[in-house]
Amino acid sequence: MINMLDLGWGITQLDTAFQRPNMAACYIMQDGADVAIIETGTKDTVPLIFECLKQLGLKPEQVKYIIPTHVHLDHAGGVGLLMQQLPNATLVVHEKGARHMIDPSKLQAGATAVYGEAEFNKTYGDLLPVAKERVISPKDNEQLTLGQRTLTFLDSPGHARHHFCIYDEVSEGFFSGDTFGLAYQELTNENGAFLFVTTTPVQFDPEALKNSINKLMAVKPQRMFLTHYGMLENPQSFAPDLTNQVDTLVQMAQQLAKDIPASDPAYTVTLTDNLLQFFLQKLKAHGSQLTLDQQTTVIKTDVLLNAQGLSVWMNQQAG
Repeated sequence: MINMLDLGWGITQLDTAFQRPNMAACYIMQDGADVAIIETGTKDTVPLIFECLKQLGLKPEQVKYIIPTHVHLDHAGGVGLLMQQLPNATLVVHEKGARHMIDPSKLQAGATAVYGEAEFNKTYGDLLPVAKERVISPKDNEQLTLGQRTLTFLDSPGHARHHFCIYDEVSEGFFSGDTFGLAYQELTNENGAFLFVTTTPVQFDPEALKNSINKLMAVKPQRMFLTHYGMLENPQSFAPDLTNQVDTLVQMAQQLAKDIPASDPAYTVTLTDNLLQFFLQKLKAHGSQLTLDQQTTVIKTDVLLNAQGLSVWMNQQAG
């Protein structure tokens, strides 16, 4: 059974089944006879995408574009397998990420080093290459047409240098990848969504991320389609806190470095604890009715990744 949701505007949200329910989404967009798939999840998401297409009455031959916002594997791990099974599709990927989709060997080697071979094989499997002639990389503000609608691609570094966001004129929304943060549905309550920033390794750049958030806001979107997770209305109301969070996390990382060198393994451990307490305090202020254990379960993976990303960035500054 698949978890899919009709959002309107010809857009269907599909849970990618990555790690847990409501952790990551991809989006099926239809306009006329044309279909685009934005984000692919991992190899395990591919059969879910085909089932979703079937339930929507769409044929694989209708898929015109596969569009990962960036090449982190929870967003793009299924690209090669999906492209192999979609003969008419073109891969649309940031120019700085294209080479890793054409030859994913370095991407696979790096991820294997991080996760270990057994865990990598279980979660991601072999990454399949995509033929170069099936790949295009739109420039900043370049547009592509899907049916009668226009998709505009905005370069949005900060989370990663190989990140773009896609603006859809019909829904007046951005498919924001990780640029506009994370808003897990378990943390939404009567006070609205709980949005928090992501500062993961290895290319976190705080000034670039804030600039990218402001760049998206300048378009005056009505909504965001988050990979983690789902549709977020009224993004303008969230943007100031999101950019403030970038500054706060950087300040926390810099303050800790006065006591523990960022190169010390204890630095990341301590920073992880500090960030967890910071986000738990924000959840309390947000009026979360979940227990501390429940809150921690939802955010702990991203808190650790945020600490690791800040640690890498601190060491880069020192180097």
